[in-house]
Amino acid sequence: GSKKIVSFVKAKPAFLKVPSFGVVGGHHQRRMLKITLFGSESTGKTTLAAQLAAHYQTVWIPEYSRVYQEKHRRPLAFRDVTPIAKGQLRLEKQYLSKSPNLLICDTDVLETKVYSEAYYGKTPAWLLRDLPAHYADFYLLTDIDLPWLPDGIRDRPDDREAMHQRFKTELTARTLPFQEISGSEPERLQLAIRTIDQWLAPLHD
Repeated sequence: GSKKIVSFVKAKPAFLKVPSFGVVGGHHQRRMLKITLFGSESTGKTTLAAQLAAHYQTVWIPEYSRVYQEKHRRPLAFRDVTPIAKGQLRLEKQYLSKSPNLLICDTDVLETKVYSEAYYGKTPAWLLRDLPAHYADFYLLTDIDLPWLPDGIRDRPDDREAMHQRFKTELTARTLPFQEISGSEPERLQLAIRTIDQWLAPLHD
């Protein structure tokens, strides 16, 4: 709740990393920064992505796997992992030109990898090889303290704790910077904004 937000703001976590700069034409220029909502099903990622994009006046990338599933209308199999991952990468490429500074992602191919392992026990070799090139600059790990809501696609209401742990382990094992986001919808938005603002603050010093 609010206590978590307050304590977080008072003490800046060590994992908040400063984005890098590049030198273009003799001037320092910030590269495009990517923030990804990361977590299991029914944890408010899409809602939060849209809210953050509105707050920072930027665009957000939707989840391609949802579009893919709604199009094919059949149970997914391992053979679907590659088209889903490549579709997500195409979306990222398309949206890059629309957001020169900050990009909010509802998901990314690291999440595709987590689901591939959870459902099929394996991941396409090309995806494992290419993953590091597509990491976000910062991850917001959405907690499972929101109610699980069926939508015709979600299918693991009884496996939430294990799935959440898979997502958290993926980030920690790869030493990727993240903040866990929990609480009510307004609390999540407030914590996400304060997290991002603190992460970006060194750029404006």
